[in-house]
Amino acid sequence: MVKTIEWVDGKVRMLDQTLLPREVKYIDCTDYGMVAEAIKKLRIRGAPAIGIAAAMGIALGAQEIRANDFTGFLNELETVFNTLLATRPTAVNIQWAVERIRKFLLERKAEPVDKLKALLIEEGNKVLQEDIEINRAIGKWGARFIREGDTVITHCNAGSLATGGYGTATGPIRVAVEQGKNIQVIADETRPVLQGCRLTAWELMQDNIPVTLITDNTAGALLRKGEINLAIVGTDRTVANGDVANKIGTYSLAVLCRENNVPFYVAAPLSSIDFSIPTGELIPIEERGSEEVTHIFDCNIAPEGVKVRNLAFDVTPAKYITGIITEKGVFRPEDLHKLNEKGVDLDKFMLKANNEDRH
Repeated sequence: MVKTIEWVDGKVRMLDQTLLPREVKYIDCTDYGMVAEAIKKLRIRGAPAIGIAAAMGIALGAQEIRANDFTGFLNELETVFNTLLATRPTAVNIQWAVERIRKFLLERKAEPVDKLKALLIEEGNKVLQEDIEINRAIGKWGARFIREGDTVITHCNAGSLATGGYGTATGPIRVAVEQGKNIQVIADETRPVLQGCRLTAWELMQDNIPVTLITDNTAGALLRKGEINLAIVGTDRTVANGDVANKIGTYSLAVLCRENNVPFYVAAPLSSIDFSIPTGELIPIEERGSEEVTHIFDCNIAPEGVKVRNLAFDVTPAKYITGIITEKGVFRPEDLHKLNEKGVDLDKFMLKANNEDRH
């Protein structure tokens, strides 16, 4: 698998995903401002990956701080926090990373500032390694719902490129292939930035996983013809009632799956679940620039001056979701809150990979 992000020689090195699949190029971020710009410009994207980038960006920013006392150090670091938080408002993983790092520092406030700077580098790398293990766990749980001969559709890119490695939505697909199951993947193109076309299809081909690319508006026809057995997508923010914010077009695919009695799963690491928000109606939805719609790479495909709406995400209500695949197991959306409660026997609420729970 291609490496998405890593810490190398005091820099944050990341794959520039805006150039794929035409060019495989890595960029070295030497300060936190470059990391923030890379997140904002989609050079790195996907909720888990930008959470990792945020943690490493904080570590990078910390190295520049001159304060010698903890209070001064943390105060200056707030500028780094706020800069990163402002980049992508819908994805909760940046907020998760900031809160994790702040808590990490407060628990070590007695340590010298120089040591804290070194520890933040270690913590950024730890976030990366944990993410890879989480994705593998998601893959193990989700693969139980993929059967021999299945065709799986996925939307946008929730693969290794969107994470530290392995992928969330592609995790179950990878595990199923490793188990020897003969399966096929359908990747829709995912307008306007074509992450399904440029990224998902590309990375699955790199690993010799059978994939077929379709236009976004082909999904309904294939579902109606019975050529798709299940859908697995990622999430940028899942809230307490099980509503899911993901790449624009996810809601449409979920409705089509329900209409055609095809199970629809969401792969959601705990870091992307925001229990502080009760329903999806309260999730902030990012709107991006018009050129993502009017241009493909540098080519203008739209009439000059046309008015554009470019919502980056939509919200899929919990009622359309068969199950949410986490590193702790697979749960119905209405049972997701159990993951945030102490002393709960999660086994009682897990979905089982049988005919009843698959639909």
